[in-house]
Amino acid sequence: MTVAVISFPGSNCDQDSLKAVKKLLGRDAVRIWHTDSIPTNTKLAVLPGGFSYGDYLRAGAIARFSPVMKSLSEYAKAGGAVLGICNGFQILLESGLLPGAMLRNRSLHFRCEWVYLRTERMDTLFSDGLPPVLRIPIAHGEGNWYADNTLWNEVEARGQVLFRYCNSQGDVTDEANPNGSRGSIAALLNEAGNVLGMMPHPERAIDSDLGGVDGSLIWQSLFRKLGLRD
Repeated sequence: MTVAVISFPGSNCDQDSLKAVKKLLGRDAVRIWHTDSIPTNTKLAVLPGGFSYGDYLRAGAIARFSPVMKSLSEYAKAGGAVLGICNGFQILLESGLLPGAMLRNRSLHFRCEWVYLRTERMDTLFSDGLPPVLRIPIAHGEGNWYADNTLWNEVEARGQVLFRYCNSQGDVTDEANPNGSRGSIAALLNEAGNVLGMMPHPERAIDSDLGGVDGSLIWQSLFRKLGLRD
């Protein structure tokens, strides 16, 4: 059983994800180049952060056409677990595996800071046993998730929001929203619940020396629910 971390030209968080899997699962993930395919024994596919193809046109717009995305799309539609982090979230939006679109941060500035997230559901692959509030860092310039009113209502009705930006008490406020994302959305599921896109970086919050360990809880949830760990 394999955890696959996909690397695109311009990815810069793939090594962080590989190290997170090694530290928390105790064995190596497989690094998949963008011209390859997802291994048939993959249990979890990770689209890491970075600037795939230099974010030309817009973030994730070129990566969606990479050869690996055909096999990833087939894998996801067959129920395979996918975690897209930051640029990975943007790629999932561009490829149609998640709904909505990503805009520039409302401040028009790159935001790199620690934020609080409110867990909206605890019954998913990604959120088993999570606390109500997590503290995880962000680092992005295009994290402003957008949907029109019709799609927004559908996403809310289907329970596709997994994390919202909040303050340390768990209150969802405009001040706690770092990028202007509609509904303070920080992480979004597909309808089936096997694909998650999130702007915060859980791979950067797995050690107290890095500033916090809450990100490790998301990885550990996945490893348990997917049978990668008892």
